[in-house]
Amino acid sequence: MDPNSICRKTKRLAGKQAELCQTQPEIVNEVAKGAKLGVRECQYQFRFRRWNCTSQNKYFGKILQQDIRETAFVYAITAAGVTHAVTQACSMGELLQCGCEATRSRGPPPHLASTGPTEGVKWEWGGCGDDVEFGYEKSKQFMDARRRKGKSDIRTLIDLHNNEAGRLAVKNYMRTECKCHGLSGSCTLRTCWKKMPHFREVGNRLLERFNGASKVMGGNDGKTLIPVGQNIKPPDKQDLIYSAESPDFCLPNRKTGSLGTRGRMCNSTALDVSGCDLLCCERGHRDETVVLEENCLCRFHWCCVVQCKKCLVRKELSLCH
Repeated sequence: MDPNSICRKTKRLAGKQAELCQTQPEIVNEVAKGAKLGVRECQYQFRFRRWNCTSQNKYFGKILQQDIRETAFVYAITAAGVTHAVTQACSMGELLQCGCEATRSRGPPPHLASTGPTEGVKWEWGGCGDDVEFGYEKSKQFMDARRRKGKSDIRTLIDLHNNEAGRLAVKNYMRTECKCHGLSGSCTLRTCWKKMPHFREVGNRLLERFNGASKVMGGNDGKTLIPVGQNIKPPDKQDLIYSAESPDFCLPNRKTGSLGTRGRMCNSTALDVSGCDLLCCERGHRDETVVLEENCLCRFHWCCVVQCKKCLVRKELSLCH
């Protein structure tokens, strides 16, 4: 997702996106970084699954045109990546439009709120807290603009819901970091600030939501989504939702965006999704011995170089038929 290529398509972009391209290209640059961050995390989280979040344009585009679980995860992790990248750029001083979070009106951190005067520990907001509200708003402005405002078809409602779930996986899980100040290591004053969760945590959390995603259908009014199945609670804002069942991704299929699993590495002893039985769709697998060159016997030399030797390593691989 190159920012220049995004903005070259300005005529096709929705109003808010085109406005960002023209007035704040540096933010669009961070949007592009966030989208790439999201795709990389998607590929990590799905590395052992039949669909491994391949970034080949033709196949990836087909996934985005559906309403399956995988589509839900891609939208959520991309919106989360944009939120994270823009917020991070603010904290690093790379954007003129934002900076550290304003903390004057905020109450004390939960773990310090009960601190009484007898402890003698004072605290204050300080440091450079992450301004996640700015990142959240820019992600919403850019990611949600692709769906026309006011349009109420089921696919639009689903995509907007999953975008929001991704943003909330960052915004709702901010952590408080504090630093002590005082003589001789004492902690007479504690300075605290808010930081975003590490993006791997965001990916892990969204994968849990993917595994428990809710199937929905459109309501008669065209503006609501109804869970499919009896005794199923309505999904909340942080849940992922979808409306169509996923293909099995066993064989190549351009229509569904499946590359198939032929030639994929699998784990011959695992019983989960990375195991050869499931990953290879019961077609069987073959074992191969390969010789790889890896860094070894690394040493740190003052200052500041790490020197390694090259070693040949023999590995046994299991590959799907």
